[in-house]
Amino acid sequence: MQNLNSQLSSAISLGFIPLEVKPSISNNLNQKLAIRPYQIEAFSRFNYYVNQYPNKKKPTHLLFHMATGSGKTLVMAGIIIDLYLQGYRNFIFFVNSTNIIEKTKDNFLNSNSSKYLFNDIISIGDKKVEIKEVENFEAVNTDDINIVFTTVQGLHAMLNTPRENSVTYEDFEDKKVVLLSDEAHHINADTKKGKLSSEEQESFLSWESTINKIFNTNSENLLLEFTATADLENENLKEKYADKLIFDYPLKQFRLDKYSKEVQINQADLAPFPRAVMAVLLSQFRRKIFEDHKLNMKPVILFKSKTIKDSQSFFQEFISGIKNLKVADIEKIKSSNSDQIFKKLFTYLENNNITFENLILELQEDFSEEKCIAVDSKNDSVEKQLVLNSLEDENNEYRAIFAVDKLNEGWDVLNLFDIVRLYDTRDTDTKTGKIGKTTMSEAQLIGRGARYCPFILDDSQELFQRKYDEDIENPMRICEELYYHSSHNPKYIYELNKALEEIGIKAPKMVQRELKLKESFKETEFFTRGLIFTNEKVPYDRLDLDELPEGLRSKTYSIKFSTGYSSTSRIFEQTEQKSFAQDSKEWDIIAFGEHVIRKAINKLAFYRFNNLQRYYPKLSSVSEFINSPKFLRDIKITINGDIELVTNPSQEVKLHSVIKILAEIAEILPKGFIEYKGSYEFKSKVVSSVFKDKTLNYSLSEGGDAETGYLQSEAKNIDLLIDLSKEEWYAFNENYGSSEEKYLVKFIKQAYSSLKNKYDDIYLLRNEKHFSIYDFRDGRAFEPDFVLFMKEKESHKPIIFQTFIEPKGEPFIPNDIWKQEFLLMIAEQHKMLELYSNREYRLLGMPFYNEKNLKTEFSNNFWGNF
Repeated sequence: MQNLNSQLSSAISLGFIPLEVKPSISNNLNQKLAIRPYQIEAFSRFNYYVNQYPNKKKPTHLLFHMATGSGKTLVMAGIIIDLYLQGYRNFIFFVNSTNIIEKTKDNFLNSNSSKYLFNDIISIGDKKVEIKEVENFEAVNTDDINIVFTTVQGLHAMLNTPRENSVTYEDFEDKKVVLLSDEAHHINADTKKGKLSSEEQESFLSWESTINKIFNTNSENLLLEFTATADLENENLKEKYADKLIFDYPLKQFRLDKYSKEVQINQADLAPFPRAVMAVLLSQFRRKIFEDHKLNMKPVILFKSKTIKDSQSFFQEFISGIKNLKVADIEKIKSSNSDQIFKKLFTYLENNNITFENLILELQEDFSEEKCIAVDSKNDSVEKQLVLNSLEDENNEYRAIFAVDKLNEGWDVLNLFDIVRLYDTRDTDTKTGKIGKTTMSEAQLIGRGARYCPFILDDSQELFQRKYDEDIENPMRICEELYYHSSHNPKYIYELNKALEEIGIKAPKMVQRELKLKESFKETEFFTRGLIFTNEKVPYDRLDLDELPEGLRSKTYSIKFSTGYSSTSRIFEQTEQKSFAQDSKEWDIIAFGEHVIRKAINKLAFYRFNNLQRYYPKLSSVSEFINSPKFLRDIKITINGDIELVTNPSQEVKLHSVIKILAEIAEILPKGFIEYKGSYEFKSKVVSSVFKDKTLNYSLSEGGDAETGYLQSEAKNIDLLIDLSKEEWYAFNENYGSSEEKYLVKFIKQAYSSLKNKYDDIYLLRNEKHFSIYDFRDGRAFEPDFVLFMKEKESHKPIIFQTFIEPKGEPFIPNDIWKQEFLLMIAEQHKMLELYSNREYRLLGMPFYNEKNLKTEFSNNFWGNF
């Protein structure tokens, strides 16, 4: 039987669950924190379960298993807003350790924090909503979002040894509450009790039972667990969560989707301080690369010790060592290190005329004592936790963190790029080979450190995803990598790699492939003088929009008011049932008066004039919005209720009706809001300026397609074997693509003999992030996998065809169907302002190619054009 997660995945793939975010959520989250596709899926799954899932259980207990760094707290914040709309006001947020509490409060309550989760103004319905930290739910404001922040152990203590003003079991007797658990695997002691020691059994009695007792006090309660590291392979946990696991987005998928840094392990047979200097050099190199691209980014290093005493000792050694750093120290690292990244570092210094003397002065400034911070259980404070939570802020100058285990959980810094392990021990069981707890916790720390540090160089790039897997020689690649620096210990490194593979942050088999243009192709006139046409992403000024959508203006909105009628009768008494007079009447909204409409508008943040002008730049005033037939004036309202109410509605009834209508419109309008479009004009670039040699990074036999990363000349499926080095029409030396991409190449090979009868200069080029085109409708970037060029034979003014082609695996078709729609628009809607006297250019887009399901459609379209 499928578990809940699998059921919902099937429903999504069949189109039963639309992947979208309610505007009430997106409008009230921090606008700087873009909602990512998998977070949209999390919201969609939750919305479906709560409102439509036929087997919903009450009280409701759900688990979100989401990768470290995937933004679980943003999902929590969005769900809090969603549940507010459903009548929930009281929330308990609990974690396992106290060091996460202050960070969490900062993210939820401090609007000045760079990681604040909500919009500056939270507007839900017609209310401006505040988020309040409370100690209990007595006498709270029922218009606020009230949150108790605590640890699991602290919550148990508060409830079982009550003190003044703390939360008590009585708080839950007549209130529905939402329990939010961060890193929820800590509350599963009962489920795994077969493995518990007597001490752990006592711990279970002291807190898991408390959580369950709260949860079961009201059938409307919710318990929402969020974790990155639940052991879902444990049979007891697997059974417990079969009907509770609403979303499984593990670290492996997170990395495959390019939302993490790539992890590199650097071994050096050196003492701790020289290894630390290596990390410092890489960190400074990375900072300079960022600066070269006008990005103000400050890379951070974590120095991890085994004990507090060791950490304190190394802190002093590091401060002294940096103060007394000599040119000879760097010279020694240069001469003894053959690693490619260090070769690039020293070549960079040489090319930019940076002497070792000047570099040392920089390091002594950037890694001075006041820019280093030590954190451990004996050397900690709320202030330090807030410093660690704001390491990405421009005014935070700390470059080095010295710690033991204090940061093993709940630390979500993005600009951590180097971790230096300062000890050299192993704890793997030599008999069984089982990875030890220390090694696994180190792997999990690396997983937390591998959160991607977002940046973009141009609009074609995705802010939160890796950009250089297909171009790993790019200087910016180091800005997408986390380096783990260890002593030379091959057995430990082997075990660590196994642990990293187990948690999913490292692929079992990574390979680099060289994608090179054939020398014969580079000698052609087409390469040196031929053209490729692409369009641009352009701001959408919305000046063509000067009215509400007709469907919103012509719709009659229905508002129902209760009559207030009630009656009492004795059981078995024979009474005549009387009907209570109800009526309905249609009103023009403008008949309620401009003052009523203005008052309603003022209650809804969406209708602030500056926001209205984002949607309708030509709008001159709120008065025009109210009185123009292009906006609100002709909207009709049907009021349902008793005769007196619908015939002579009070001011309160009018205001309530208008607020309901405006709130409904405010939910709909953002769904169609577009900031960019793709230009219809396609402009030319010389082919040689676009297509370059690249070094590509692949993880073999991962991601659902066993062909990806393998050469077509060595394809695992013998039906796909082609020696492309002998095919003059294929511009590159090889094709490392998926099975569908290899099938497409095979299709062109079979078509070539017919095509060459009509065309010259036939070339198929693989697009490995060489160029993007942009959807006419919303400016979404798209990189077609291939572009095919052909020139008509025997014509005084030949047509040169440029055809975009996208093979597509079956599982990806539903989510990517917008790409096919765009491709099929290109032929009719593209424009070319450049004119040529001796040739003509024609652009085409093909429907998706899929060998099993779409080959006939593709073939008919292809030969219909050629």
